[in-house]
Parts: sequence; C-alpha cells; structure tokens
Amino acid sequence: MTECPFCNILEGQLPASVIHQDPICTAFLDVQPINPGHVLIIPNEHVESFTELSSGTRDHLFQLSQTLSEALRKSGIKSPGVNLFLADGKEAMQEVPHFHIHIIPRFEGDGFEFNFSPTYFELPTRDELEKNAEHIRQALQEMGNTASSE
Repeated sequence: MTECPFCNILEGQLPASVIHQDPICTAFLDVQPINPGHVLIIPNEHVESFTELSSGTRDHLFQLSQTLSEALRKSGIKSPGVNLFLADGKEAMQEVPHFHIHIIPRFEGDGFEFNFSPTYFELPTRDELEKNAEHIRQALQEMGNTASSE
C-alpha cells in the first residue's frame, strides 16, 4: 500500500462506495461526510495540487462535478443546495495529498458553516485591492498569460 489513501482506493486496497469511474477520474462517497451524499472526485493519476492538473483532466473533473451535483439533487438525498469545495495545500485544509473536489449536499439548518478570520469584516481599501491585483497581474504576465482588467 502507498501512503496515499486515494491511490489505495484506486488500486483496490481500500474500500470505497464508488458512484462513477472512467479513465480520467473516480468519484466516491466521503467516509467522513459533512452531510449524507458528500462526494469526492479525484483524478486517477496521483496529482497533489490543482496547479499540477492537465487542462483536460481539470475540465473533465469540473464537468463531472456539475453532472454529479445535478444527480445528487435528483437522487432523493436532501440537497437543495450544493457546495463545491477544493482545498489546495495543507494550509488550505487539504488533508489528503491527492487533488480532490468535494461535492457537499447542503440544506437549511445542516450546521455546516465557514468560520472567517476576525479581520474578515474589515474591508480593504481600493488601494490595497489594486496593489494585490497588480501583484497577480504581474505574476500572470511573467507566466506568459494575459488577463483583461475589464
């Protein structure tokens, strides 16, 4: 067994309640769901970070996220709302170092919520926003990408 539990699932060494599998990705139910029906979608290739995904795999994963979100809502599982959650890096709460997307069924009063930092309600100035925007635009330019400011 490898140290990656998701790779172990793909290799059949750990059980999973698989709901979809194709040559690019696999979707299965989370063993510690936030709400019933909580789905994880993973690439079949071991990739840790969002930025490491090929564009084809990325597009496929997000298309499947949309399809599975619709299926979840039609399944009879309580899910009038859905959160898609992507944690990229340990500091962003990624617990398993294998890229994955959470599809979390949501309903009023389910008890799940995000906790924001104490500074969340202290809105930045336009100058601060523009300074950060310029840093990101500069990084895009250095990467050979362009972004419209419109």
